Parts: sequence; structure tokens; C-alpha cells
Amino acid sequence: MKVDKFNQENGNREKLLDNPWKTLSIAPVFDSPWINVTKHEIVNPAGNDGEYSVVHFKNIAIGILPLDDEFNTWIVGQFRYPINKYSWEIPEGGGKLSISPLESAKRELLEETGIVAKKWTQIQEMHLSNSVSDEYAVIFIAQQLSFEEAQPEETEQLQVKKIPFDELFQMVMNGEITDSMSVAAVLKTKILIDSATL
Repeated sequence: MKVDKFNQENGNREKLLDNPWKTLSIAPVFDSPWINVTKHEIVNPAGNDGEYSVVHFKNIAIGILPLDDEFNTWIVGQFRYPINKYSWEIPEGGGKLSISPLESAKRELLEETGIVAKKWTQIQEMHLSNSVSDEYAVIFIAQQLSFEEAQPEETEQLQVKKIPFDELFQMVMNGEITDSMSVAAVLKTKILIDSATL
């Protein structure tokens, strides 16, 4: 009986992994160099007709948490137009789909902070808002650092600040930092530091 129950429960789990949505049609709504929006006529999991709008991103989101030998890190401050707020974050940017995430990460770190790293560790992959978009992110830790001149883009007015990693962790824990990639990167890095993996 226990084996039968296990098999039944396992079968139910497998069914949950199947796509319960049916797509009837897809129509373009908006297109820009960075995103496009499509309207999907669908049948939802309850069997009812409906409409779903999806935002497709034309690049990969990249996040980098640089760490020196004393476990200091660098954060970037900038005004984020969509949320109308100033935001402190790990160095971040967008990478072309045709370029590896690592190459994009190296470019972003140099552009925003002037930092060059010899050691790179990919620590996280994320979908940043999977109820409305397919935006995909890759996060790295950068170590063995050297320093050059920062090369920010013309649309970026950035402040760069060096702080102890423990201070950054506290900024996440007390809600000063709300950027999702930064929060995920800091929490994952904290686990790696505490487990002596880094």
C-alpha cells in the first residue's frame, strides 16, 4: 500500500510539471530595442478563455558581487526611473544573448567600477519577474581584483562605494537594498562565506 501511495503521489507531482496552459494565438503589442510585449489568447488551467501579456527581454541581466581578500565589496548607487527611487545595488547590467554571461559580467564590472577580476564564480541563475516576463539573470562573484578607470555609459550617473561585506549584508537584512539580484547575490554569498566555501 505504501508503495502504491508513493507512486500515486509521484505521478501527481509529474502532472504538476506539465504545462496546463494552452496558447491559442500570439500578437505583438509593443517593440523596442530592449523589450517586446506580446498578447496571448490562452485557455487557463481552469479551462477558461483568457488573455496574458508577456514582456520578453532581449538581453540577459548580469549581476556581479566583487570581493577583495578582506571581504570588502563595492556597490553602485543610481536613480532608478521605473520605481522613482535611488537604489544601492551590486554592479549590474545587460548582456547580449550572443555573448557569454561571463564576458558581459567582466565588461559591466569594468564599466561601472573600474574593477578587473582574475577569479570568477557563477553563483546564481534567476528569473526576475516570472509572472509577467521572461527576464533571466546570471550572478557572479568576482575575486582577485585589480583596478582601472571606470567607464560608465552616458545614461548612468553612478556613485561607487567600497564597504565591508558584512555591512552590505545588514543593508539587505534591514531593507535598505531592495533590488532582487542584489538581495539574492548577498544572501547566497553570505552562505558561501559562512560555510568557508569562498
